[in-house]
Amino acid sequence: MRLSILLACCILITSCHVGKYVVYNFADIDDYKKFHDRTLEKSEKPFYFFDGQQQSISLNMEKYGVQSKEDLNRINAEHKTVAFLIIRNDTLLYDWYADKYDRSTTLTSFSMAKSYVSTLIGIAIDEGYIKSVKEPITNYITDFRNPGFEIITIEHVLNMRTGIFYKENYYSPFGNVAIGYYGRNLDRHLQKIKVKEDPDKRFDYISIATQILGVILEKATGKTLSQYCEEKLWMKLGTEYDATWSLDRKEGREKAFCCLNAKAIDYAKIGRLYLNGGNWDGEQVVSENWVNASTKKSSDSKDMFYAYQWWHYPKYDGGLAGKNVDFYMQGHMGQYVYMSPEKNIILVRLGKGRAGVNWNGFLSDLADRMK
Repeated sequence: MRLSILLACCILITSCHVGKYVVYNFADIDDYKKFHDRTLEKSEKPFYFFDGQQQSISLNMEKYGVQSKEDLNRINAEHKTVAFLIIRNDTLLYDWYADKYDRSTTLTSFSMAKSYVSTLIGIAIDEGYIKSVKEPITNYITDFRNPGFEIITIEHVLNMRTGIFYKENYYSPFGNVAIGYYGRNLDRHLQKIKVKEDPDKRFDYISIATQILGVILEKATGKTLSQYCEEKLWMKLGTEYDATWSLDRKEGREKAFCCLNAKAIDYAKIGRLYLNGGNWDGEQVVSENWVNASTKKSSDSKDMFYAYQWWHYPKYDGGLAGKNVDFYMQGHMGQYVYMSPEKNIILVRLGKGRAGVNWNGFLSDLADRMK
């Protein structure tokens, strides 16, 4: 009898998002093993960065006590890093993995996935599935239960300026993020959200915004997010390994805001795409205009640190127009793919946590000081 009650309680507690939060506790980089998923097949023509790991590199980061590869090894080992790559001019100069991790280890992206979703929106516009970023989101999603969504455009969502009421709390089992992350019906969650103010008044980073973009992509293209990403992006970027995208339930909807799962070396490929203006070895995968809107500052820029689901590390000396900035994908627990256009550098840092390190600043300094 007691065993039956215990079994019933276990089934009940793991069937809802609160129960899953209690059982699984905080998110970790192995979470992809807990969820149903869809597979994205690797490229038929893998791209390999040149191996330049025998080359010596001068890092000259006095602030962190990092002068050599050995010093960087120590920083990574001491601060919960599991994978760290330095790529410059298509050459892999540094390739470090923690114990029990290697080139073939799957690591979840967390919010780095948002930048992939943005890229797919750009491709869908190139292909005519979506007319413009100025379209209201209700042209594609018609089942919001609350008013106010009809004046929110795709661009508002891309720039995290939606006016939607949503608490981005990662540490409460009753918060919106827990519902989205552990819940089993993202569509129902989406229907219940509310608008607190008119869009474009302020930047407000909310994961539900990217979930909206993922649903728009499915409605516009008639394909699952995984299928569209596989066909239009993953297979075109010379990926060496299959990837997966976590779902809310079996045969359900992708968690667009968080949960692409891949290898460190393949995450670097989208960095190469954007450093080359959306062109991959002669094929324009996404328009250069989209890349510029995502990664460059102009007089029309709303926020100096963000645009179109990409983070920016501005280094301008007054004014915005025509300024190149470092840009990066960022995910919970310190997942980064960081690009320096000036140096043609891609930096990949994936970890189990941030361990007290300001990785934004660290990666910026590393790119700046590499000779």
